[in-house]
Amino acid sequence: QVQLVESAGGLVQAGGSLNLSCEASGLTLSSYLMGWFRQSPGGHVRSFVAGISRPGDGTYYSDSVRGRFTISRNNARNTVYLQMDDLKPEDTADYYCAANQGSTYRAGDMEYWGKGTPVTVSS
Repeated sequence: QVQLVESAGGLVQAGGSLNLSCEASGLTLSSYLMGWFRQSPGGHVRSFVAGISRPGDGTYYSDSVRGRFTISRNNARNTVYLQMDDLKPEDTADYYCAANQGSTYRAGDMEYWGKGTPVTVSS
């Protein structure tokens, strides 16, 4: 049974930092593209935040987080990370990690999802 489990999010002040992790079980992480997505309070769409290639040598970011967030992975530990710096109130959302054995980072194509973790950024 595949499980993706995000670490606890939390409350942080604007300008602060937070590091999320996502531990995978039931799959071989190195076979999957991994991505982080977020869903704003009251929203119905999970938006792409960051993605990372299977070996970790390719990273991709949405325009809104590029330069502030860093995605990384440790395939030996079956874990993906999202380092979030210079957080802004508009980053407040539930954050989800997801895995895809295919070739895209589109939310609709991701095969497995975590249950999400809340991040709140106060102004």
